[in-house]
Amino acid sequence: MRRVAIVPVFRETGKIGRVIERFTPESVDQLCLVVDQPSPSILKEIEESKNRIHVPVTIIENSDRKGVGYAIKEGYQYALSHEFDIIVVMAGNGKDDPKEIPRLTTPIIQDGFDYVQGSRFLPGGRGERTPFLRRIFTRLFPFAWTLLTGVRCTEVTNGFRAYRASILLDPRIDIEQEWLNGYELEYYLHYKVLTLGYRFAERPVSKVYSHMSRTSYSHISPLRDWKQIVTPVVLLRIGARH
Repeated sequence: MRRVAIVPVFRETGKIGRVIERFTPESVDQLCLVVDQPSPSILKEIEESKNRIHVPVTIIENSDRKGVGYAIKEGYQYALSHEFDIIVVMAGNGKDDPKEIPRLTTPIIQDGFDYVQGSRFLPGGRGERTPFLRRIFTRLFPFAWTLLTGVRCTEVTNGFRAYRASILLDPRIDIEQEWLNGYELEYYLHYKVLTLGYRFAERPVSKVYSHMSRTSYSHISPLRDWKQIVTPVVLLRIGARH
């Protein structure tokens, strides 16, 4: 089964190069970087790093930033058009470790699962230097998802996941909706998989925050972006979205 990793990149200078260099052929067959508003310095960093690994790298450049969901959709289009079987999505800022990708893809390849969520809260997983408020939210949010979907979750906000590309072709799943151009996309797909009967599992992974300054450790703003994270499960549950 051919595996591709989709990594959205936005102003990750000094980070994305280190992420790229941790990829090996044991992790994925190809790496697809979707770079929003690329600067010459970040393109140079990507070029230098991709020449040091033995995994093919495709770069999709966007002159404008239309949202992380939009960027991931571009990665999906690439994966489907090149007939990859498994899609891995992960962060480009160093919080996720590419060497842990087999933890997510092996259950799909060997055990027949369709969608595998990485969880820092399972035995063998770990979270380091997680900001206090985020630590509380990431622990409480899965309880709401478990209640609303009927499927036990220990982690929902972690964007480190792997799934069969064929899920995206399910007519009951419409990722092309405009309201999914932001963070909503990942929660929309998560909800659909949990409620449409796909085989779902969680596996332990690491989530390591390298900086405590909010502007350094994440692009997500609790005040600005919380609606994109919380509302998809509510809207889908009450039937206001499909």
